[in-house]
Amino acid sequence: MIRAFKTNVCRNYEILSNTFWNYIPNEGEHKGKSYQIYVPSCLEKHPDFLNYRGSGTFYKNFYAGGSIRLVFKGVSHTAKVYIDDQFVTFHYNAYTPFEVVIKDLDEGNHILKVEVDNRFNSDSVLHKENDYMTYGGITRGVVIERLQSLYIRNLYFTPVKKGDLWTAKIRVIVENVSDQDILGNIDFMLETILGGFGSESTVFLKNSLTELENEFEFPNVLPWDMESPNLYLLKTWIIVDKEIHDDLIETVGFREITLDGNQILLNGKRIRIKGFNRHEDHPEFGCSLPYASMVHDIEQIKDMGANAIRTSHYPNDELFLDLCDEAGILVWEEAHARGFKEEDMDNPNFMPQSISCINEMVDCHYNHPSIFIWGVLNECISQKEPYASYHKIQLEQLQILDPSRPNTFASNKHYKDICFAYPTVVSNNMYPLWYLPGDVAEVLQKHINYANDTAGKVKPFIVSEIGCGAIYGYRQRSKEKWSEEGQADIIAKQITPMLENAACTGVFIWQYCDCQVSAGWFKERGRLHNNKGIVDEYRRPKLAYDVVKNIFNQYGNYFE
Repeated sequence: MIRAFKTNVCRNYEILSNTFWNYIPNEGEHKGKSYQIYVPSCLEKHPDFLNYRGSGTFYKNFYAGGSIRLVFKGVSHTAKVYIDDQFVTFHYNAYTPFEVVIKDLDEGNHILKVEVDNRFNSDSVLHKENDYMTYGGITRGVVIERLQSLYIRNLYFTPVKKGDLWTAKIRVIVENVSDQDILGNIDFMLETILGGFGSESTVFLKNSLTELENEFEFPNVLPWDMESPNLYLLKTWIIVDKEIHDDLIETVGFREITLDGNQILLNGKRIRIKGFNRHEDHPEFGCSLPYASMVHDIEQIKDMGANAIRTSHYPNDELFLDLCDEAGILVWEEAHARGFKEEDMDNPNFMPQSISCINEMVDCHYNHPSIFIWGVLNECISQKEPYASYHKIQLEQLQILDPSRPNTFASNKHYKDICFAYPTVVSNNMYPLWYLPGDVAEVLQKHINYANDTAGKVKPFIVSEIGCGAIYGYRQRSKEKWSEEGQADIIAKQITPMLENAACTGVFIWQYCDCQVSAGWFKERGRLHNNKGIVDEYRRPKLAYDVVKNIFNQYGNYFE
């Protein structure tokens, strides 16, 4: 399963994942031994690779000919892809999709070989031992598409509200893989319960990429929002000589995110964030959560009255984003970069790899109506130059790629940060009553005042992390640290002032579930887990579950 809906009817494709591949490790005690490994999955969840850091090769047989397109949704950390031992592409970054088109492949049986490396090294700056587990393997789905001379490479849908009328800018990118120009039509239709809205454009599809963009009116469509997440199928075709050469289907929603002073508006109404940070992590599946497990996470999060999820600290599996679209969950999607020190940001690979991650994240996930904000650089060096300028460059890149959404970064530099002028929304990680003493309401207001002063204007302010830890099952009525009672008591004192302050857009609790951390990062983490989850790693609720549920349900999704 790659998406929660069928993305093509006419295009010939085959899902190569959801089955076993051959795998041979290149290092360690099992070097050279052949395994059957299920794809997608995490190597570290196999009994022989619990602590494996190294390279290995996955093999899969397939039948094809002519022009093909291989799509990988996630390979960790790096991938070298070969067909019949001929190198075809390299990709860096575990959390973003990539693709490659191969032309003139001989008809017949072929071997797809993917060399995967999950080691930490200076060439791979974004992947480091961290406060979460970075797994290895082919961790998300793989698809092979058999192309004709033309295919729709991407489709971008940007809804715009004009008075009472919804319009949308639709941009289509078509690639011609043949050696000649072709005269054809690009048609689309938006299917609704009231009928379809369509358009047709006749264009020369050159021997390269052709881009077509226009704005269209869509009367009588229903908006996407948290209470009624109305979705529509946007179907696009390429027609040549009255025959369909290719098609692409996306789910889209009519919603608009705007800013007004310290307000974030969804379709003109000021939202109140009641959210969770969530890692893609499970003790049985690692970051390769099956669909039913993703559904369960969303059900629990919604049961607690939450309306938002932050994808800390990397782009998420698109299947999970599809579910958020369907559930009416707002998503802060974040590029991959957490807790980088000066030596990390000084690495010459840091900016190129960061920009690549941003580009791939926005390009692949642009159409999800649930994504209301893009984020970069969690808890990195934002209190001095030249590192502040790196924040500026990355945030500007987000603005170029998608001016329809706000952007932010999560700071933990408190009253030393010098970057708040750069994002359109200010976000702070703070842990009063856990790491530091103080009156929560006063600490919050002091952070808001500092952000507005240093930004030079009033901006929306989000508490991007707040929380405290508890070990599941450790019970002490005296509310000792790490007890469930202690966590429940502190979390109530933390989040209530956040939701009551009209100058604060809302809060993301750290975190939804306990998650495994890298063994070499911070050995003092109990059980080698970050234990601040409101549920444990098996999704068993702690006492704080009902406390959060009670508080969140006292506040609506919007400010009155």
